[in-house]
Amino acid sequence: MEEETEPGTISYDEAKKLACHKDSQVRKALAARADVMPEILYFLADDPSPEVRRTIAENAAAPRRADVLLARDSDESVRSRLARKIASIAPELSEKERDRIGQMTFEALDILARDQMTRVRQILSEALKDVANAPPEVIRRLARDAEQVVAGPVLENSPVLTDEDLLEIIAEGAVSWALSAISRRQVVSEAVCDAVVSTQDEEAVSVLLGNHSAQIREETLDLIVERAPAVKTWHAPLVRRPALPAKAARRLADFVADSLLKVLAERENFDPETTFALRDEVRRRLDGGEADKADTESATGKAEGKEAVDSPSSPSAALSIDTVLALKKSGELSASTVLDALSAGDLNFVVAALSVLADMPANVAEKIVAMQSAKGIVALAWRAGIPAHSMPQLQSQLGRVHPERIIRAKDPSEYPMTGEEMRWQLDFFYQLVSKQQATADPD
Repeated sequence: MEEETEPGTISYDEAKKLACHKDSQVRKALAARADVMPEILYFLADDPSPEVRRTIAENAAAPRRADVLLARDSDESVRSRLARKIASIAPELSEKERDRIGQMTFEALDILARDQMTRVRQILSEALKDVANAPPEVIRRLARDAEQVVAGPVLENSPVLTDEDLLEIIAEGAVSWALSAISRRQVVSEAVCDAVVSTQDEEAVSVLLGNHSAQIREETLDLIVERAPAVKTWHAPLVRRPALPAKAARRLADFVADSLLKVLAERENFDPETTFALRDEVRRRLDGGEADKADTESATGKAEGKEAVDSPSSPSAALSIDTVLALKKSGELSASTVLDALSAGDLNFVVAALSVLADMPANVAEKIVAMQSAKGIVALAWRAGIPAHSMPQLQSQLGRVHPERIIRAKDPSEYPMTGEEMRWQLDFFYQLVSKQQATADPD
C-alpha cells in the first residue's frame, strides 16, 4: 500500500525513486523542493550532475551537512551559489539554531572563505560586508585576502572588524588599496587614523582627509600639512577639512593653488585674525598677478553648439569650476585627476570636471548626479573620457546609486551601454534642464 500524502507534497518513497531517476532534469526538480526529507537532499548534494548540485546549493531547505559537502564541490558555480545562500542564512540563525546547526554553517563559510577561486570569495565578501553578527573569524580572513575585490568591501564596511583588527592589518603591511578602504570606513578612530598616516601612503591619506567622519587628531593633521606641499592630491581635502585648525589653515595658505586659497579664505570657522590673514593673502596674490581669471564658457556655455543653460549658483560649485578650468588651461586636467578627486570625496570638483571634459553645461551634470541616474552618470563619464572600469565607482560614490541599481558591463574594460544609448541620455538631460529653466524664466 502506497504511503498517503497531502496534496502538493511528496512521499518519502516517491522522493527516493525520483532521486535515482536517470533523467537529471527530474532530479533537479526534486532538488529544488522544500518539502523533501533532508536525507534525500543530502543524497542529491553528491549527484553526478552539476546542475542538480547547483540547485541543492541554492535550496534553503538543504541540511547544513549538505552545505559542508558542497563547499568542497569541484564546480565553481556550485560553490558560488552556495556562498550566496549561506551568507544570507548565517546571520539569521537564532541562538538555539546556532547551537544546533550553526557550527556546520560556519564550517561551510570558513571553507568558502579559503576557496581558491576569487569569485567565490568575492561573493561571500559582498554578502557579509554589512552583517553585524557575521562570524568574526571569517570576516578577519576575508579582510586579509590578497584580492581587492574580496578584502576591499569588508575592510571598508564590516562592523565586525574592531580597531584592534584594523591596527593589526595595517601593522602587517597592508597595501595601498587596503589602507584606502580602511580610510573610507564610516567611522575611523584616532588610533586607526594615526596608523594610516604613519604608513605615509599618499593615496590612503588623501582618502582619509576626504572622509569627514575620520577622527584625525590635530597633531596628526599638523604632520600631514607639513608634508602636503609636495603632495597636491592632499590640498583640496585639507582645505575642505571640517574644524581645520587656524594654524594649519595659515600654513596651507603658503602653498595651495589660488582657487583653493579662495575657498580657505571664505570659510567662516576661523578667528577674525586668521580670516583677515587668509583674505590678505588672496589680495596679495591677485595684486601680484598670480591668480588667473579663467574663462568659464566651457563649463557654463555651450554643449555641442547649443545655448548654455544657467551656470550653477552655489559658491562651492562655482569655485570648483574655477579650479577645473585652471587645471585645464595648464594641461593638468585628466581622467586620473577626476578619479583622484572622487577618492578624496571632492564631489563638487568631480561634477565640474566631468562637465568641462564632456563639454556639457555644468548644471546638466549637476542634474544627472542629483537625480542619481546610473545611466546618466555613465553617459557623462563616457563623454568625459573616464575609463570604463571606473563606472561602478562613479555611480556609487558620485551618484549614491544603490548597489542593486548600478549598471555594469560583463567586461570591465567596456562601457555598460552603447554609444547611441549614452548620447540619448545626455540629450535627454540637456532637454530636461532646458525645459525646467524655460519654465522658471519664461522671458
